[in-house]
This record gives sequence, C-alpha cells and structure tokens, in this order.
Amino acid sequence: MMIYGLQTCALCQKVRKALEAEGLDVSFRDIRAEPLSEAELAALIVEFGDRLVDRKSNDYRALSDWLKNSEAEAQIAAQPKVMARPVIQDGDTFYLGWDETVQNAVLEGR
Repeated sequence: MMIYGLQTCALCQKVRKALEAEGLDVSFRDIRAEPLSEAELAALIVEFGDRLVDRKSNDYRALSDWLKNSEAEAQIAAQPKVMARPVIQDGDTFYLGWDETVQNAVLEGR
C-alpha cells in the first residue's frame, strides 16, 4: 500500500500510523521530495479529476490567476502542495482523503 502526501501533513502521518497499526505494509511518498511523474499524475487525474486539487488551501490561493485557470495537472506540477491528500493506493485501487467511507473501504476485510 502506498500513501502519497507530504511529510509535514498531519493527516498523512495519522493515516500512515493507522494503517501500520492494522498491520499493513505501508510505503510513504512525499510528493515534494519525489514529485509524481507525468504518467502517475495523469492516472490520478483520471481517477479523481479536479477533486485532486485542494482549492481551499493557502497554496492554491497563492497560485497565479493563469495557473488557477489551468488544468489540474499543471497546478499540481507547478505546486505539489495543492494536491489534495492523502492519496492511498491499494493495488489498482485509489482513495482520496481519510473520511469514514475511505477508512471503511481500506480497512474492510483486513
């Protein structure tokens, strides 16, 4: 299982600890230190669309008007911190966030 997020993101760390506490083998990828490739980003955009950009963040608000009107891929490529997080990859299945629905889906049957 892979978590994509930021090392400094409290929610990402909470998710990592919760999954490890369940005995799951979890890898973590800091998207600032190791940015997503074009193919990885494209796959996430196909999965989540515009929901992949956190438009409520200060980092999004700091983007130029040109970038705000650009595609989600351009926004995340220019400023990885605007990506909504965490993104959890379990095999071929992706989850965004850590609400009750995601928690149940990830932990179900484990």
